[in-house]
Amino acid sequence: MSTLAQQFRQEGRQEGQLLGERLLLERQLTRKFGPLPEWAREKLADAQAQDLEKWGDAILEASSLEEIF
Repeated sequence: MSTLAQQFRQEGRQEGQLLGERLLLERQLTRKFGPLPEWAREKLADAQAQDLEKWGDAILEASSLEEIF
C-alpha cells in the first residue's frame, strides 16, 4: 500500500472515531437532559477530540448543559 493510501486510511479512521464519539456524547446528553438545543448541537458538530473527552467526563457530575459546555 502506498504512503498516500495509508495516510488516507488513517485520516478516515480518525474521522470515523471522532464521529462516533460525537454521536455517543449526543446520545448521552439527550438521555440526561432531553432534546438538545441547536447551540449544543453546533458545539458537538464543531468539537475536536479533546473537547469531547472533557465534556464526556463533565456529564457525570453536571446538572445542566451549561455546566458541560
